[in-house]
Amino acid sequence: MMERILSPKEVRQLQKRYQELQSEIAQLGWIAQGSLMHKAPNAWRLTRKIKAKTLTTALSQAQASLFAKAITNHRRLEELLQQMREISQIVLLGSVPGVRKRPRRNHPKPPLT
Repeated sequence: MMERILSPKEVRQLQKRYQELQSEIAQLGWIAQGSLMHKAPNAWRLTRKIKAKTLTTALSQAQASLFAKAITNHRRLEELLQQMREISQIVLLGSVPGVRKRPRRNHPKPPLT
């Protein structure tokens, strides 16, 4: 069975979506990995991994607000990148013919003795 090649219109639609994702990434602000924990009134902790070690940092309320937005931006960035990877895979595999796959031969299994 032959794999279908994307039409030029389909490629253009995927390129348009890819460019929309690029634009959305460009609009993101600061990014940060980690998680925030609220310890006590006006006491926050940022926990993140650095070189396979967990690092915890005390934050003020203002810093916690900034990090909360940056962490949200990072999560959105990962979602956008995943969508871009999927679109890239579709276009790269579907825009030109690939290798013709050989039919799988059915070898009979020897009887169990």
